[in-house]
Amino acid sequence: MTNHLFSVFQDERFMDLTIYQYGYEKCDPLHSFGPYIRNNYLFHYVISGKGVLDASDEKGNASYYDISAGSGFLIEPGYVNTYYADHDEPWEYVWVEFGGLRAKECVELAGISHKSPIYHPAAPEYGELIAERMLTIVKSQNASSMELIGHLYLFLDYLIKYSAYKKQLQGGKLSEFYAREAVVYIEHNYDKDITVEDIAKKCQLDRSYFGKVFKKVVGQSPQEFLIRYRMAKAADALIIENDSIGDIGTAVGYPNLLHFSRAFKSVYGISPREYRQKNKIIDR
Repeated sequence: MTNHLFSVFQDERFMDLTIYQYGYEKCDPLHSFGPYIRNNYLFHYVISGKGVLDASDEKGNASYYDISAGSGFLIEPGYVNTYYADHDEPWEYVWVEFGGLRAKECVELAGISHKSPIYHPAAPEYGELIAERMLTIVKSQNASSMELIGHLYLFLDYLIKYSAYKKQLQGGKLSEFYAREAVVYIEHNYDKDITVEDIAKKCQLDRSYFGKVFKKVVGQSPQEFLIRYRMAKAADALIIENDSIGDIGTAVGYPNLLHFSRAFKSVYGISPREYRQKNKIIDR
């Protein structure tokens, strides 16, 4: 294996759990990343070597964690983090960035969060199984979307099942009902001029309270989720259909082309035109 592998998953049609990026790296001494705030959950598993995680809480107070081979660490969305390899024994790790409606539930069941970001498998052999499962994802650059999502589910199953601090699932939460009701409403109305207020009204909740409930379950604000959902639909249309970029923007609720282009670039990092040029499916 090379010293560095990196891939981006661009199919955002999966709502319960989806994968964003994944990779492997054998780091140089003191190699660092950050300070940075993630929009999704990011989990690293350390295969060899060691390093340090510098994680900040809601008030900006930093905590430092020494992490070595056979353990992992979680970076939760919305918090500033920096991590760097040891000088003498730089770490080698594999990582997966994921999100979705059930992402928060999965990390909670595995017993990890921004307050307790270090993951320990219940036994060393379990850690090896987790690493193998993550490496399977990394080596699947040419796999179909369904196959990659399947590997993600298996990885998260291992993460929960083999955790030294796993928790029991609590079903029937009212907050999950509201979040799912909101997602269904977005799925059926994303092409219309809907707002967070409209979604909260559909759930018969105060806007502020609804925003807190939704973010607690989904890990994103309702506005962030709505934008990402619309842009995922636009991305599909850009590579499958021949409609103009302006028409596609209108079809996902953005009649203003400039506003659509800005929103699309905020999610995918490139303009709709560039995305179409790179990914267009050509009829044969």
